[in-house]
Amino acid sequence: MDCRVVVEAAVPVYDVASTDEAVRIAISKTGDMLNPDLNYVEINMTMRTSPSGDEMAPAFIAADEALVALELEMTVYNVEREEHASRIARKEIGQRLHNIPLKVLSVEILPDEDSADEKETDEQDEDVSIGSPKTDESSE
Repeated sequence: MDCRVVVEAAVPVYDVASTDEAVRIAISKTGDMLNPDLNYVEINMTMRTSPSGDEMAPAFIAADEALVALELEMTVYNVEREEHASRIARKEIGQRLHNIPLKVLSVEILPDEDSADEKETDEQDEDVSIGSPKTDESSE
């Protein structure tokens, strides 16, 4: 079974003036830490929500320092169950992002390519109709 795992990371950024600058620097910093070993991990900014449910910017700035919320997505192959996939993703990403807290947000089971091919073959076999042989009425 293959799974798509989304992990949230809280990336600290220093000497920034705006949230846009903080997000750009955090994405660059995270990309540098993950590459070249994990260049297949997708890095996205994420919107945070307040306890009251209001949307907030992905970065919190205080005293020219920011904490930026990023989503890191990766596909984990040949796992036994969802928990196994989340542990592998946290370990692989966590080894490269030292001192950055991680939280698994979601684990999505990807459709198996082999079973999708089998379904297509089964559907094609069902489309073939088995009927009685045609008789030529003009020969009678």
